[in-house]
Amino acid sequence: MAAQGTPKIELRGVKKRFGDKVVLDGVDLKIGAAESLVVIGGSGTGKSVMIKCVLGILRADEGKIFVDGEEVTRIGGRAREAMLKKFGMLFQGAALFDSLPVWENVAFGLIQGHGMNRRKAHDVAIEKLASVGLGPEVAMLSPSELSGGMQKRVGLARAIAADPQIIFFDEPTTGLDPIMADVINDLIVSTVKNLGVTTLSITHDMASARKISNRIAMLYKGKIIWDGPTADIDNSGNPYVDQFIHGRAVGPIKMEVRG
Repeated sequence: MAAQGTPKIELRGVKKRFGDKVVLDGVDLKIGAAESLVVIGGSGTGKSVMIKCVLGILRADEGKIFVDGEEVTRIGGRAREAMLKKFGMLFQGAALFDSLPVWENVAFGLIQGHGMNRRKAHDVAIEKLASVGLGPEVAMLSPSELSGGMQKRVGLARAIAADPQIIFFDEPTTGLDPIMADVINDLIVSTVKNLGVTTLSITHDMASARKISNRIAMLYKGKIIWDGPTADIDNSGNPYVDQFIHGRAVGPIKMEVRG
């Protein structure tokens, strides 16, 4: 267990480049227990790369990453498997397996990662589906039979199936209309509150960012350029943050437009 006050996740000077392209250029970030942090930033700013470095899908070139005070920057094998059991993940676009019925999608990590028998995993899947507002009749459907909003709910049920301590949300409202996006945001807020988990979300949907977070950080050119309580975002005093949250074309952030 982490000591009192130890961040649930901490990044110190994390750098990652791909060839000549520097994506993360010394990211420093701490996320406390039961905190809900949203990292905002434009497309291609490295938000997903940052999450992949924490999970060990990508290996940071420099810097250190800690989970519950233990360095995990370069761990592998069983140590990494044990660390990953602390995490749940809601992927962009839900990322469900079309070849499996809904319940097996929810239970996938329980069966494959935790070795749970199928009958028990099925019961857990039904329970988790209910917690995101989906009845048992959905369990045997194929993901292709579900609406975008229902797929997101199934993705959330899968993310919480193994009772994780930390959940990552990758663009949780992408592809949804504003009303369904708000429904999913409300569901995330209630789920996180009920479970008491730590969450790290990445999004460029400011309505979602405001609703699901108690803290917001902005990633720009590989660095965290602002970090503070969600309530302070409108008075950040940072021209980059101000331009981004109001979606203004004119400002210090220059978008590349290719003809």
